[in-house]
Amino acid sequence: MDRNSIIGLFIIAGILIGWMIYSAPSKEEIARQKHIQDSIKLTQQKAEKAKAEIAKLNNTTILSDNTDSTIVLTDSAKFSLKKQVYGDFIAASEGEDKTIILENELVKLSIASKGGRIASVELKKYKRFDGKPLILFNPDSSTQNITFSAYSKIFSTDSLYFTTEGTTNAGAKSLAMRLYAGSKDKYIEYVYTLKDDDYMMHFDVNVVGMQHIISSNTQNLILNWSMKTPMQEKNQQTQAAASTIYYKNVDENVDKISEGKEEKLELPPNVKWVGLKQQFFTSVIIADSAFKNAEIETKLANGSQKYVKEFSSSLSIPYNHKASEKFGMSLYFGPNHFKTLKKYDLDLDKQINLGWKIFGWINRLLTIPIFNFLSSLNLNFGIIILILTLIIKVLLLPIAYKTVLSSAKMRVLKPEIDELNEKFKDQDPMKKQQATMALYNQAGVNPMAGCIPVLLQMPILIALFSFFPASIELRQQGFLWASDLSTYDSVYNFGFSIPWYGDHVSLFALLMTASTLLYTWSNSQLMGSSNQMPGMQWMMYLMPILFLGFLNNYSAGLSWYYFLANMFTFAQTWIMQNYVIDSVALHAKIQENKKKPVKVSKFQERLEQMTKERQQQVTQKKK
Repeated sequence: MDRNSIIGLFIIAGILIGWMIYSAPSKEEIARQKHIQDSIKLTQQKAEKAKAEIAKLNNTTILSDNTDSTIVLTDSAKFSLKKQVYGDFIAASEGEDKTIILENELVKLSIASKGGRIASVELKKYKRFDGKPLILFNPDSSTQNITFSAYSKIFSTDSLYFTTEGTTNAGAKSLAMRLYAGSKDKYIEYVYTLKDDDYMMHFDVNVVGMQHIISSNTQNLILNWSMKTPMQEKNQQTQAAASTIYYKNVDENVDKISEGKEEKLELPPNVKWVGLKQQFFTSVIIADSAFKNAEIETKLANGSQKYVKEFSSSLSIPYNHKASEKFGMSLYFGPNHFKTLKKYDLDLDKQINLGWKIFGWINRLLTIPIFNFLSSLNLNFGIIILILTLIIKVLLLPIAYKTVLSSAKMRVLKPEIDELNEKFKDQDPMKKQQATMALYNQAGVNPMAGCIPVLLQMPILIALFSFFPASIELRQQGFLWASDLSTYDSVYNFGFSIPWYGDHVSLFALLMTASTLLYTWSNSQLMGSSNQMPGMQWMMYLMPILFLGFLNNYSAGLSWYYFLANMFTFAQTWIMQNYVIDSVALHAKIQENKKKPVKVSKFQERLEQMTKERQQQVTQKKK
């Protein structure tokens, strides 16, 4: 490295360090975030302690054998003890845990009177991979409660009983549940409103007459919402790899915890919504305004055959100690279907992983509209993928033609290039490169022309790689021998797992691999370079085989698409090579170009100048 390079590295390092110092949070911001996090943790710890005290009290044994050592708790004594624990919530400490059903054509919600919480949600139009009802979460593996401070204790609503007050309105189903604090004018109320034919429901929390019961230093009520996500799909690893928590702050972009991480995250203030996303389904809580603060966490359900991941969130609801306060929210329980989520205009569709940046836009603007149109024709989804592949290939036909034409030009020039290689084999490689570039210039051939069309096609190929595994339309849709195009197809199960490959044979993955090898071979023949760079040729054949281990456990729909794309490419290349492009006429045209004055571009001039300077440096070093 010369002096300029070293100076440049120091400048870059200085810029990076300066940027890190500039963008680092201030001491006040760090202290504020730590205070928020400590407050949430303290509230949760106090809530757990209060639950333990309540459980201990409810399990109190009353002795009555009338011996001197016996302590007899009278009803009044027991009431006095419970009064110390529950305060004005003593009447709500006992009751019958009833289940109220709230449902429409799409969802069925079971709401428990104990805690007033949504205990389970069933999506009526979907099934698990084994045909059983699809339950997003169940009572034993989920929580929904509000914790708050009163009487120097922390109360949690899920240990208290709500009074049910249900009404049914035209076009909507409403259920009101109240947790009374000693009288009818003091209560916390949950109001659930479910519209017909909608996955979204409204959820209001009303706090009435509680200003002298909830501790005066309380500024937030903490809404805790967590669940263990059940096994919904055939491939547990794939479901885990697509499941995480998404969130959006007001006036900011959607973000998430990485699917591969177990992480606890303190979110910036003013959280608009939090989504507990499974592979093809999601549960989202959305504030009408914003949650003041939030903390979220994801964990793997390690070793469990029943659950995939554990999600938890703590959301701060602002409380101002007024006689009556209302905090409005909405709850979405439904599929990760792009059109369905998009209609709410809340960026909920960003939970569907359609690919990064340009790849996501290709799917949104090109793939999804074509896919939705073909789906409206009620065709089999295997046929839809075939037509989609054909449409994309037609759109890319001009690029494909440029690629084949460039390859044909290179093939025509191959004898002359071989002569140059032989002529300069014992000389400076720079001279051979100069002579080769001069030949290209004389013939009017750009050796990069074949690479550019390939690069232009790559965004579409990568975009579809994200689209098919994320498309709920393919879920449990059969085609040929595959029963579900959203996951792997299996024509034979080994009964044991092979490292790298898996425990089954995916025929679509094998077809895709075979077609890739065929395409690689045909492309090699087309380029006329079977004797050049043998190491690279070997790698080109090895890569599809190595990739087979990944595709064997991936979406059958994706393997089917890539198989079709390879076969269409092979067919159109063969047609162009034999019926469209005339090699004799192309050779004659190249020979005519060689007679014309050579036009050197500025880029070529700079390249030649760099080559000369490099030769001079080599010569000086030899001296």
